Amino acid sequence: MPGPWHLYVLRCGDGSFYAGIALDVEARLAAHREGRGARYTRGRGPLELLHQEPAGTKAEALRAELRFKRLTRAGKLAWIAGRGA
Repeated sequence: MPGPWHLYVLRCGDGSFYAGIALDVEARLAAHREGRGARYTRGRGPLELLHQEPAGTKAEALRAELRFKRLTRAGKLAWIAGRGA
């Protein structure tokens, strides 16, 4: 059985944020940096990993990702600051 899914947050070179889920965050970050990740992150480097946390099952991770994405920019900044990033 695979390990827990993780929620991760990246800061793109243009200052925007990208949230995603992965079983292996380091491998996923490498894929983003090589242009094999999400279309949104292509051409927006350099990418900085701001935060990652275990999110349980895939369904729980998807819900956590959606909650983050629904936040305003100020809300995202507060969320990141509250998690010590």
